[in-house]
This record gives sequence, structure tokens and C-alpha cells, in this order.
Amino acid sequence: MTNAPVCLTLIASRKLRDELFDYLSEQTDLVSGFTASDAAGHGPRVLLHSAAERVKGHADQIVVRVILSGTDAGRLLDRLRGSFAGTELVYWILPVAEFGIID
Repeated sequence: MTNAPVCLTLIASRKLRDELFDYLSEQTDLVSGFTASDAAGHGPRVLLHSAAERVKGHADQIVVRVILSGTDAGRLLDRLRGSFAGTELVYWILPVAEFGIID
């Protein structure tokens, strides 16, 4: 990985919301902040945990996006693999052409 900025996207079951948010908030050496939103998960590997999800036909999930360096994204993924093993946490990384704050 490089030091170029990337967007790390995480998809998790909504039941992991608080645990994942707390965990990311504790990773202050890598994560300066993140954005989260609700999502509806579809697909053959998506588990429908409740009767309501089975009726709706999708899983209640969250999407978390973190902008950080590629190197830090790799380090964060290593930590997540250890702390969230077995949770079916989905991720992908995309390059970020530019990142800033307009104030």
C-alpha cells in the first residue's frame, strides 16, 4: 500500500453498529473520523437475521467510509480482521483523487 489517500468502505450488520463505531473511534492513530449510513444488503452471502428482514428481503446493514492513507488502511484492516473475525464484515478500498475540507 502507498501513502496516497484511499477510501476504505466497510459493510456490516446493523447489530454490529455500536461495536464497530466504538472500535473505529478508539483507533485514533489511524482514524481521524468516519461517515456512516444505513443500507439494505442483498445477495447470496447476505444473512437475513430476523423475521422482519426475511419479509423485507434484505438485511439491515451499515456502510462506514473512512478516508486515510493506503498504508493506514492496510493496518486498520489487519486490526479489524483480528477484532471482527467471523462477523462477515465486507470491505473494499478505492483511491481518492482529492480530499479536503471547505471551511
